[in-house]
Amino acid sequence: MAQIIDGKALAAEIRANIKTEAAALPRKPGLAVILAGEDPASQLYVKNKVKDCAECGFFSRRIDLPVDVSEEELLGILNKLNADSRIDGVLVQLPLPEHMEEKRIIEAISPEKDVDAFHPLNVGRMVRGDSPVWPCTPAGIMEMLKAYRIAVDGKICVMVGRSNIVGKPMGLRLLRDHGTVVYCHRHTPDLAVLTRQADILVVAAGCKGLIHGSMVKEGAVVIDVAMNRDPETGKFSGDVVFDEVEPKVSYITPVPGGVGPMTRAMLMKNTLTLAKLHMGLACEH
Repeated sequence: MAQIIDGKALAAEIRANIKTEAAALPRKPGLAVILAGEDPASQLYVKNKVKDCAECGFFSRRIDLPVDVSEEELLGILNKLNADSRIDGVLVQLPLPEHMEEKRIIEAISPEKDVDAFHPLNVGRMVRGDSPVWPCTPAGIMEMLKAYRIAVDGKICVMVGRSNIVGKPMGLRLLRDHGTVVYCHRHTPDLAVLTRQADILVVAAGCKGLIHGSMVKEGAVVIDVAMNRDPETGKFSGDVVFDEVEPKVSYITPVPGGVGPMTRAMLMKNTLTLAKLHMGLACEH
């Protein structure tokens, strides 16, 4: 029977430590969150981010824009935030309205305030292995592994999913810590052949029930990133069939209560890191 990785409890501990660190700084770390449109899920995400800022003792600025806001207006707001000395991190909530070019908006955020690490310059730093911040979900997963003393060095790490937000940077982070990384995706033939080799299996495909018990090896570590919402019940489930996989593996994350809370906590940690850099203080990468 696996040990359950409690992301909720770990995230609370991390936020408490962040609050203590932030209180000792010359000024409050600052995060700006921009939301264009009225998507209910995005509204909730932004609300929670502002709540987390308050809990950690940060300065936060929430900017709500109508769904028909022009791209030029949003770019103008980003330029002002880039120049605002109170703001250390800038986040534009995705997805954007259809008339906007996501790539152009992301690239308009200053790389030094890119709290999500989506800017091409920061992606390059990740490839090189020395980015000051990493996308929040991969960063959260690495904190989980560290907290539960799960070594990456020398392990076979299989990443199911190749998104720019989770899959690609997750693989790079595991590689940086000396894991042997295999990427899998929808064009991978016979996925189970590869997942059964994984010492550490990270699944972020967004496909409910993708990973069955027969697809993992005994004693593996399984990290389920997905949050698939049932339209009828409203309940969330992951890509991993938990009841089949849990008896076989050594560690596993639940859905919900696993990776999700850690992603939120890492946004706060990234903001703190950028604040320290802007204040000329040393911090770990």
